[in-house]
Amino acid sequence: MRRPRGKGVRIVAYLLNCVYLLLLVALAPWFVAQSLLRGKYREGFAAKFLGLVPRRTSNRRCVWFHAVSVGEVNLLGPLVEQIGERHAGWECVVSTTTMTGYALARTRYPDLCVFYCPLDFSWSVRNAIRRVRPDVLVLAELELWPNLVRAAGEIGAKVAIVNGRLSDRSFRGYRRIRPIVARLLTRVDLIAAQNEEYAERFLALGAAEESVRVTGSIKFDNAATDRDNPKTKRLRELAGISATDIVFLAGSTQHPEESLALAAFAKLAPDWPNLRLILVPRHPDRFDEVAALLDASGICWQRRSSLGGPAADPQARALLVDTVGELGAWWGTAHIAVVGGSLSRRGGQNMIEPAAYGAAVAFGPNTWNFRDVVAALLAADAAKVVRNGEEMAEFVRWVLASPDAAAAMGARAQRLVRGQLGATERTIDALATVMDCDRAAPEESGRYAA
Repeated sequence: MRRPRGKGVRIVAYLLNCVYLLLLVALAPWFVAQSLLRGKYREGFAAKFLGLVPRRTSNRRCVWFHAVSVGEVNLLGPLVEQIGERHAGWECVVSTTTMTGYALARTRYPDLCVFYCPLDFSWSVRNAIRRVRPDVLVLAELELWPNLVRAAGEIGAKVAIVNGRLSDRSFRGYRRIRPIVARLLTRVDLIAAQNEEYAERFLALGAAEESVRVTGSIKFDNAATDRDNPKTKRLRELAGISATDIVFLAGSTQHPEESLALAAFAKLAPDWPNLRLILVPRHPDRFDEVAALLDASGICWQRRSSLGGPAADPQARALLVDTVGELGAWWGTAHIAVVGGSLSRRGGQNMIEPAAYGAAVAFGPNTWNFRDVVAALLAADAAKVVRNGEEMAEFVRWVLASPDAAAAMGARAQRLVRGQLGATERTIDALATVMDCDRAAPEESGRYAA
């Protein structure tokens, strides 16, 4: 694939550096406040600002996987596993952006090199690329950082986007700067898109037709369907959830979704004493905020971190999951699942996981990040939309009062998920086309200085 070269590349790199620095200065007070108040952005300075990531010493061919945060770290799991099986001679490394993503990646991939991805300053990404020496750079979903992509091209590395998606908002934004985006997309050797709509959007923005493939969503393949899987079974036992308990789980929640779920539980629990509530906030820095809500409610509750210890309370009917990376397994305990980020302006979170377990699934109206999944679930009568706290409470009441109808809805959701499986295999096949290629010639004039 032809890639832009020359003096223009260096100018663009300098301009991007200036833009990034201006943004960094403008947002500095916010970053400082987040660091002091919530403990964010305190790690990985050398990697992020200078590109001083761990230096790879082996001469094996290498795939660098980049995942922004927890969701993408989990998403890459099947790909990393199958690359290891099908391309045993290759080495995999994983980078991430957030502190929670880094912690989970270290846990999930203990045998791999895990590091913070450098910020998109030209000097930082160039140093990181030289230290890692990847043959293929794989970006999860949509992480189009211009200097990082260019630095990969400098050493002849291939660039791939997997599980690619372009939301309505992202597409509208990128379309305003299409000439810039088109230049960037010409440097991407493979775009494995989740569906035809996303593929058409990449093409409309200037991606080369031969680089775009529809492989499906890996998130379907990531979803467990067996409620008796070891992780879920262990958590169920740890939380003391009995066979007669009915679990109402609100997961990946943001403000004010926890308070709405808590109000629904408080309203219905007196009439259904077997009802249990599990809250799983999206962001760890909100654990204490949600704990304060639970304290104020007067409901007997406990933290996930206390389970199995002396502070565990067997009488608690509500649980705050104050750990990271367990939501996928907790969904397996749920009979009633409300997916967060959908009654706020987040755009929704992953509703595939609770659907795969056959739970009765509901979410709010703001689900543009998962529009295709939502459309499929609603078309199959396999989920409900709740627009406010009152409708959430009514949904929970319906499940409790109509268990057979709720179970049938959950079964339809599970069948839908099972029918979408196979994206991981298709993505691995697509990646093989760039992994099996000879390394491209380094870009001679791409050696920009900064």
